[in-house]
Amino acid sequence: MTSLSVDSLTPSAAALPSPDLSDDVLIPTTTSNAPDQGLQRSTCYERKLGDCELSYYLPGRATGVNDMYLHLGFKSPERCMPQRRVRAVWAILRVRHPLLGSKVVMRGYEDVRFVFHPPASPEDALAEAGSELDYRCQSKDDLLEWYLNGPRTLSNERLSYLVVSRTPVPGGELPTPPATPPTSADPPTEHSTEGDRVVDFELFICAAHFIGDGMALHQFANDFFGLLGSASSTEEMEQLVADEWKLRWGQPLPLDVMLLQPQKNRFRRAAGQIDFQNFVDKQIGGQCFPRRSDPVRHTVVPTTSFNGDLTKAMIKKCKAQGVSISSALFAICNVAYARMSPRGKQELPMMMYAPINVRPYFPKPAHDSYWFLAVGYFNIVLPNFIPASCDVSKTFWLRARQAKGQSSRIASSPMLLSRHRAMAITRGKQSRQWAKEDDEKAAGVWVPPAPTSDKPLPPRHPSVALLGLSLLGNLDGVYKHANFPDIKLHTLTTGSRQRHSAMLMFGYTFAGKLWISLGYDENGFDRGTIELFWANVHAAVHEFLT
Repeated sequence: MTSLSVDSLTPSAAALPSPDLSDDVLIPTTTSNAPDQGLQRSTCYERKLGDCELSYYLPGRATGVNDMYLHLGFKSPERCMPQRRVRAVWAILRVRHPLLGSKVVMRGYEDVRFVFHPPASPEDALAEAGSELDYRCQSKDDLLEWYLNGPRTLSNERLSYLVVSRTPVPGGELPTPPATPPTSADPPTEHSTEGDRVVDFELFICAAHFIGDGMALHQFANDFFGLLGSASSTEEMEQLVADEWKLRWGQPLPLDVMLLQPQKNRFRRAAGQIDFQNFVDKQIGGQCFPRRSDPVRHTVVPTTSFNGDLTKAMIKKCKAQGVSISSALFAICNVAYARMSPRGKQELPMMMYAPINVRPYFPKPAHDSYWFLAVGYFNIVLPNFIPASCDVSKTFWLRARQAKGQSSRIASSPMLLSRHRAMAITRGKQSRQWAKEDDEKAAGVWVPPAPTSDKPLPPRHPSVALLGLSLLGNLDGVYKHANFPDIKLHTLTTGSRQRHSAMLMFGYTFAGKLWISLGYDENGFDRGTIELFWANVHAAVHEFLT
């Protein structure tokens, strides 16, 4: 997906982060400043969405397909969680990361823009944060059901949203904190004796996928807890809001326009196009789960964690075989599906897709926000059979090493960025065409394209992915638990609102445990099919990794 371009200039630290394949960045339109503050409401910054940003934005306009979430369950003293304090932390991060508070304006399929009005004052920043913050008393499962299967939470006017929930206790729900933050005259709860009581909370972060990716979500959550669990008082947090606002928006900003420079060397451009086409042609996959049509999509997210000792043993076993847990999970899915695949359909290989974080491959942006889209995709192709004459354990570890070799070659390829850009252009074109067709069908004016005399060439091979795997690695390297010792994170679930018949598996270590989860539309597949696959996944984990 999109990220900062190696071929582009970078904006100043005051500008919005910009992806590759974006035509321009942050063109400010400013009237006169108020005499006692840095900005008026008429100050506005905008830029076009890049191709991959569009490929996430356009399909999600109606129902919020791709809208991300990150759920974290944790225990915290009540003194850390008054709504006023949470609002201040949320405001600080929104000031630091302007895409969180931006809006989207669609003027045409070729002209969709982020529009950002900086807060006019620190008080305005707090008020805006408060309007996008909700306190509740709901369980994790209730929050997932609300976000994934209810009406869309996000919109063109709201690109991020934060929910803090006190976990209901058996026998009755705890009262929801008041919707209005207490005034400065109220006694600070963080200094009260009762504030030392430890309570279970759920944090639910909602963000549009076209403003960032999973790495941005996790870095944000780490910063959120770092501020929330710090020794600073709520009053000091609110002063930090003022300091951040003054640093970033409290004075007139320079006019900075960034234009993406296309590859000017014709030979390199042609070589990149040929390499991308050859790369695509090698993606062979002929396996898919049987799907069914149901007008009602219903996403479920079964999640399993393995205790710390078992996780350590799994990691040790994988290292002894020269692979990581991530590579082993590709092989787990391979064996799990092959065992339920009919013998007559095992000729074609199995293909699985996975995102790749491309942030390390780009220069450090001038803007210090990590909220931008910087993820690409790659495929892992493995045989879809288990030889009867071989030890299945040897076959499993061979497949894990094959997955490692394929992913390593893709990540180390000198053509990685060229492929990333070519894929962004392709996805952008497709999303515009499909969005236009969807809108015309909704308006009742769509006309099928006229048939042509040219017969399309049949595909040389099928290229269908069985499922996607988002392998996040060791998230304990992202969350600096020592920076918020009073807050104990214990549960993490992540994913996005899905389209019909979609499926995405996650694998990661967090809080010392290995976690696997499978988000899928339970109405989009033949009954019992995914349940059997998920049972096979668990059986394979215990058979090969424990």
